[in-house]
Amino acid sequence: MNELAIGRRELLVASSLAALAAAPAEAAGVDPNMTIVRLPEQIPWTQLYNFPQGAAEQAPMFSKVGDPGQYFVLIRWHPGYMSAPHWYETDRLCVVVSGTWWVASGEDFAPESAVPAPAGSFVRRVARTPHYDGVRKIDKEPAIIAISGIGPISYHLTDPAKPGWREV
Repeated sequence: MNELAIGRRELLVASSLAALAAAPAEAAGVDPNMTIVRLPEQIPWTQLYNFPQGAAEQAPMFSKVGDPGQYFVLIRWHPGYMSAPHWYETDRLCVVVSGTWWVASGEDFAPESAVPAPAGSFVRRVARTPHYDGVRKIDKEPAIIAISGIGPISYHLTDPAKPGWREV
């Protein structure tokens, strides 16, 4: 009889624990001092450098590329525009969030040699190596790229006599 009582007690505890596990947990919410959330409509897009209106925008999400330390920025390229060949002193780690970003390496601008990096792709821009990128005119949507690195950065054009962007 004693063994039967222990069995019932274990069964009662086990079923109570199962019921607790199945119960919905209460949400803790978000403390803005601990977790910062920006919804898409709250992202602070501004025109990118000296690019023409409608070519590309940036949204600094954490720090600024010109400040010392880690930064995180979003870049939105619109169809028909690419950067001119350029380089930075530090690596830049990039993830394509949406659209297709066309990337290429080298000092000579040859947009037909760019390769597609669709949404979900990772691209590492190696420090001090020339590259260029953007979105082809035939693409239907902009590409949004999340970029992180260590600042401050300096943008070095391989041919400073030409603008930092190209219409393609």
